[in-house]
Amino acid sequence: MADEIRWIKTHCGRMDHGGCSLVVGVKDNRIIRVKGDPDGYLNRGYICPKGLISPDRLTHPGRLKHPLKRKGARGDGNWEKVSWEEAIQTVCENLRKVRETHGARGVAFCQGMPKGMEHFAMIRLANTFGSPNVVAVQDVCHAPRELTGIHTCGFYPVADFHHKSRLVMVWGSNLTSTNEEGEICSLLLEQVRNGTDLIVIDPRRTELAKKSRHWLQIRPGADNGLALAFLNVIIEEGLYEKDFVENWTHGFDELSDQVKAYTPEKMSKVTWVEPGLIREAARSYAQSRPAAIQWGNPIEQNIHAFDTARALVCVMAICGNLDVQGGNIHASEPKIQGLGKFVKADLIPLKRKEMIHAYHKTIPRLMTVPPAFFRKAVLEAFPYPVRAAYFHCTNPLITYADSQKTFEALMNLDFFAVSDIFMTPTAALADMVLPAATHFEFNDIGHYGIGHGCILARPKVVDPPEECWPDIKIINELGRHLTREEYWPKNYETLLEEVLEPSGLNYTQFAQKGYLKGPDRFQKYLSSGFRTPTKKVELCLSKADGLGLPPLPRFTGLPQENDPEYPLVLTSSKNAYYLHSSYRWLEGLRRHSPDPVSEIHPETAAEYGIKEGETVVIETKKGRITQTARLTRNVPPGVINGSYGWWFPEESPESQFQWKRSNFNILTSVEELGKEFGTPNLKGIGCRVAKAGKDRQYPYPVQEDGKIPQRKI
Repeated sequence: MADEIRWIKTHCGRMDHGGCSLVVGVKDNRIIRVKGDPDGYLNRGYICPKGLISPDRLTHPGRLKHPLKRKGARGDGNWEKVSWEEAIQTVCENLRKVRETHGARGVAFCQGMPKGMEHFAMIRLANTFGSPNVVAVQDVCHAPRELTGIHTCGFYPVADFHHKSRLVMVWGSNLTSTNEEGEICSLLLEQVRNGTDLIVIDPRRTELAKKSRHWLQIRPGADNGLALAFLNVIIEEGLYEKDFVENWTHGFDELSDQVKAYTPEKMSKVTWVEPGLIREAARSYAQSRPAAIQWGNPIEQNIHAFDTARALVCVMAICGNLDVQGGNIHASEPKIQGLGKFVKADLIPLKRKEMIHAYHKTIPRLMTVPPAFFRKAVLEAFPYPVRAAYFHCTNPLITYADSQKTFEALMNLDFFAVSDIFMTPTAALADMVLPAATHFEFNDIGHYGIGHGCILARPKVVDPPEECWPDIKIINELGRHLTREEYWPKNYETLLEEVLEPSGLNYTQFAQKGYLKGPDRFQKYLSSGFRTPTKKVELCLSKADGLGLPPLPRFTGLPQENDPEYPLVLTSSKNAYYLHSSYRWLEGLRRHSPDPVSEIHPETAAEYGIKEGETVVIETKKGRITQTARLTRNVPPGVINGSYGWWFPEESPESQFQWKRSNFNILTSVEELGKEFGTPNLKGIGCRVAKAGKDRQYPYPVQEDGKIPQRKI
């Protein structure tokens, strides 16, 4: 009957990294309720606040429902509705114009966090169009861990939460608040309930820190120093797995010599962790086998990302925890189409040499352009001019480091288009805005290509508004108009069937199964060695000179040296109620986190005359913003933990939703970048803080009581 609720299984997407299995109740093409699926492979019934509220995206009155074409000056907020035919034609005409003048490499295709098949469809579009430039934020998320693993041991070492670990070391990862790709907090918490020990390395006293045997409250940005101190203890005390080191590592003697200088006593001064606690934690990890390291992307968010990731892979290796059950594994993929074939990589054989970042000599195999180098190409035409861009699943005006430079780059482009479900600060500057469907409104595949050994079915549960298209459909239509039609099917869902073809399943059958995973196979190196030049874990990189990389992990100083003008240390953390800059326009989430909050230790607040709930000015060498003070002992004295991803959807598109007011990336800079990945400093930045006063000058109003006026959503 029409009034009955139908229950449909799918997986979450675009609300978090994790990929929770959901049971969705649908009535009359409306979602009535969302529940966690107790049979979920990754979540086992868990669901986060974002997942519970996710249906509100579909019915929000501010949702984009028609293609919009800019009228008047860029950023004025004047739009006219156009048909999809005109929208596609306009985008294609402008991208072709740039290709004719500057070549295909003058067009960039840009995405934020990969959320589904749209990312790989975009790479396919870039390749078939002829552009080597897919811009993504992998410089600060995923690539440093993945590529460092590939260069060190031949694979991306992911924590195996599906098998028992004696100990899990959670390093810069806050799974109970922000589940990461392939890693849901419920699996880890189940292990903890069953006796698995925890070590937590985090500047903040997180929920996991409260459950841990050892909590190391590290100075933001000092992770490579602490990891090297761990190596010092493990090697000096002979706690490493001797058989594995002897038979399956290359360069142990060199590593041993390298880490002699990094004693806990020496590193304590830069990490703020007591030497005795460093020793206890290192011993606990080394003596608990199997043990896993759950490493989060905060370790990738400063210029020393490569050294940190290298040191941690070395810790995993010498303790015998690589590719073993319950350790950090090389996940086997199911029988699905390989990435190279799907994205038509053979059509652009010179891509590795022609990508923007190749001219900056970044690490080999980095296949997406770091945003800092993309903007340099736009603003300085180095290594060549980029004049047009297409963006989806991203809001770079808020999420790229150095937001002012992003604004300048966007304003400097000849043309750019944005696909989104809501008008954002970035979309407000675009020449064309395309209304996207949400993940409940189209068939999709999750977790393809992220190295966790599984893919997740995301069958649609309701139909989208008539003019809201899935991003993968938009990309497919652009491909059919911009490139040879043989590369693109008439129906975008055929792309999903391509991925599944080797499995022998069609999409309907896949959706019924829910997910596909590769076989559990451990210690694969015993038969074939590691996928490195020496067939061993390269503690010392055998071809470092040829790769342009340092052969051994090292500590060369903090991301920024101490500056008496900026005596405090700035960091940030993700918000449990939002995904990066998304969803502050959902009332059901905003009421839980209504304001941009900076966490400050009470001692630091007292020193600067700041009280709970007052508006404070945070300032770095790069810029200043205001946020709301929250006094807490969960952060150490001298540290400001700012809110990241903030803009104000209750404001107007003409002001780009007050993107300067509280945006953390007003405070960050791209003047200094890590060589390997083009990574800027997002953690460990020198700053100062003061109570906001009416006599100060800001680019936004401040009331007599020091509060920033807010408008209701």
